Amino acid sequence: MVLDFALAAASSVLLALGLLMMKSRAAALPLAQGSGTARAVLAWLKDPVWIGGLAVQALGYALYIIAVAGAPVSMVAVMMQGGIALFVLFSAVLLGERARPREWVGIATIVAAIAMLSLSLAGGTAEGPIDVPSLTIFSLGGIVIALGPIVAKRLSGSGATQAAASGVAFGLAALYTKAMTDVFIADPHAALALRIAADPYVYAAIAANIVGLVMLQNAFHELRGMIAMPLSSALSNVVPIVGGMVVFGERLPEEPAARAMRIGAFVLTVLAAVMLAASQEGAPPASSPLEARKA
Repeated sequence: MVLDFALAAASSVLLALGLLMMKSRAAALPLAQGSGTARAVLAWLKDPVWIGGLAVQALGYALYIIAVAGAPVSMVAVMMQGGIALFVLFSAVLLGERARPREWVGIATIVAAIAMLSLSLAGGTAEGPIDVPSLTIFSLGGIVIALGPIVAKRLSGSGATQAAASGVAFGLAALYTKAMTDVFIADPHAALALRIAADPYVYAAIAANIVGLVMLQNAFHELRGMIAMPLSSALSNVVPIVGGMVVFGERLPEEPAARAMRIGAFVLTVLAAVMLAASQEGAPPASSPLEARKA
């Protein structure tokens, strides 16, 4: 158990570091939008620092999978929230970013809300089978909520909107991953490659993760990392928990304390997200230690 928690802590550090590397290149790399999306993404993949950050992220996620296989997911999830605090700290020290008092309150509120969500998972009820129609409707609703403001011309360049949309995409990817594993183990006698190739949720999870990554990188281009990352993380935690109740028949915890934490976390997340999204961006620092070295 101690080893699992150590792996979770290492994973949290690697995930934060990978995102920091991606953020450090945001000003030098193009936005992915419109007909230039593919060209922009290709430019990201050719950038050694950005692709290095993606590799660090992959390693961190691999350690997370190992950790969660040997320890309660709720306890591991609480430790993983340290990644948000680390990213904010790295952004301030290495990227020279600063936050206003109101923004610090929003960041702290999001960290507290995600921790409350994680703690409340221990009091959850057993899940049921996948409700495919509900998953479809929930997905469409999430897509409309995430992309609606982006396609509106007046908000197309909003970093906060992109960060929030990335969180919704990552949250949907988590739902698809859960559905993917359920389908995967339904027929254990089939060939491994066949089960993977025939599982539609594999492609849905990949697509959602790619969309979320593109949106988050766009948000990094327009928004300070210490605002974009917590905003994205907040929604990426809320979406699968709400989706679990809608799609898998999960209910609020039976225990009063866990139930109160779950509801309170939802309220705090919404308030903090609105607070950060409404933040008016000031001019970025003229230069930062990490960006200066990578330019």
